[in-house]
Amino acid sequence: MEIQDILRNLQIEQLTPMQEATREAYHENKDLVLLSPTGSGKTLAFLLPLVQSLKTNVQGVQAVVLVPSRELALQIETVFKSMGTPFKAMSCYGGRPAMEEHRTMKGINPSVIIGTPGRMNDHLRKENFDVGTVTTLVIDEFDKCLEFGFHDEMAEVIGQLPSLKKRILLSATDTEEIPQFAGVGGDSQSSVSGSQLVKLNFLDPDALTPRLKLHKVVSSEKDKLEILYNLLCTLGYHSTLVFCNYRDSVERVTGYLQAKKFPCDMFHGGMEQPDRERALYKFRNGSCSVLISTDLAARGLDIPGIENVVHYHPPVNEEAYTHRNGRTARWEASGNAYLILHEEEFVPEYISDDIETYEFPEVLPKPAKPRWATLYIGKGKKDKLNKIDIVGFLYKKGGMAREDVGQVDVKEHYAFVAVRRSKMKQLLTLIRGEKIKGIKTIIEEAK
Repeated sequence: MEIQDILRNLQIEQLTPMQEATREAYHENKDLVLLSPTGSGKTLAFLLPLVQSLKTNVQGVQAVVLVPSRELALQIETVFKSMGTPFKAMSCYGGRPAMEEHRTMKGINPSVIIGTPGRMNDHLRKENFDVGTVTTLVIDEFDKCLEFGFHDEMAEVIGQLPSLKKRILLSATDTEEIPQFAGVGGDSQSSVSGSQLVKLNFLDPDALTPRLKLHKVVSSEKDKLEILYNLLCTLGYHSTLVFCNYRDSVERVTGYLQAKKFPCDMFHGGMEQPDRERALYKFRNGSCSVLISTDLAARGLDIPGIENVVHYHPPVNEEAYTHRNGRTARWEASGNAYLILHEEEFVPEYISDDIETYEFPEVLPKPAKPRWATLYIGKGKKDKLNKIDIVGFLYKKGGMAREDVGQVDVKEHYAFVAVRRSKMKQLLTLIRGEKIKGIKTIIEEAK
C-alpha cells in the first residue's frame, strides 16, 4: 500500500521532517532510538515504516509494541486501523478478560499486537500466539521502563521473543541509558552508542518557548482549592488539564469543584477502565472542559486542542514538567501553563524565575458550561451499528442538524456521541422509545 493512500486515509497532507527522517532510518538494517517532543507525531512516525515492513505471506504476529498504559495502547490501535491497510492490529491490557483478547487473536490473526507489559506476559506465558514470527519490537515511552516496576516485566517480555531482528525505542525525553535487556544496537552495555544503532534526536529545549506562555498563580492559602476554582472560572469553557501529584488529591480536588457546581471530571490509574475511558472521551469531545488528573495523563494521550495546563501541585521533576506542558502547545498551536504556588513555595529551579504573575479580573465569571454534551448509546459494532447509522438516526428522529453533532465514537458494545448541549433535552424527548436501526436500546446523556 502506497504511503500517499495511507496519508489520505488519515487526512494528512504530508509528513513532518521528523517522520520523514524516521522512515529513512527505519529501513536501515539497524535498531532505532527516536527522541521527539510530545505532540510531534511519534506514533505515525513508527507505524508508517512498520506497516511497510510487514509481509503479506506471513501468517502470525510480526511485531509487538510495548506501552506503559492502556490508553496509549488504544490510541496506537486507533491510528493503525485508521491507516486503512490490509493488516490487522489489536491492543491488549489489564482491566478486561484475557480470554476475550485471546478469542480476538484467533479470530482476526493480527500482524501487530500493542500491549502493556503485564498483559503481554500473560499471553506469552500461555502461548496464546506464536512468537516465532515476531521480528520487530517497539517500546513506546521507553524511559518509563527505567522506572521501578516496569523493568522486570519488560525484561520478561523481551526474553520470550527469540526471533527479534529490529528494535525501535521512542521517548519524549532524553536519557543517558537504554535498559540492557532491550538489546538495542547489538550492544550488551546500556549505552546509546551501539554500532548497530541509529539515534534520532528531535528534542529542542527551546521548541515550546515561543508557543507556550507560563504564568505563576499565587495562593495566599496553603490549601489551593479556592484559588484553583477562581482560576478555572476565568479560563471559561476552554479545554484545561489540571495536574495533581496524587490520586487522592485528584479525587479531593474533583469533589470540591463538583460541590461548587463546576463541571469537571477526573482521571487516574486507580479508576475502573470504563470510567477512565468515559472521562477521556468527554474531555476529547468537548463535553467536559476540565480534567483533573495525575501524571498518567501527561504521557502518550492524544488529546488535541488542550489550551491550558494547570500545575496544582508543582511537578516532581523537570521531566514531569516537560511532559505535562507537552499536553498543550502541540504541533503549531499555542497554549498556556499555570503554576499555582503558595506564598511560601518556591518556583522549581528548572523553571525561570521571571514568570509573569497571573492577575485575576476584579469580577470573577461564573463557571462556564461546556458547549457540548455526550450521548450514550447502549449498542455498538457487535450489534452492526456504525457512525452512519447513528448520525442518520439523530438527524431523522432527533431533529438534529449537521452542526449539532460532533465526534462519534463507536465501540464494540456501546457508542458515544457529542451533541450540542443546548439541544440535548429536546433530542432525548424526540427519540424516547425510538429504535435505532431496528434495535431497542438505552440512549441517555453520559454522566
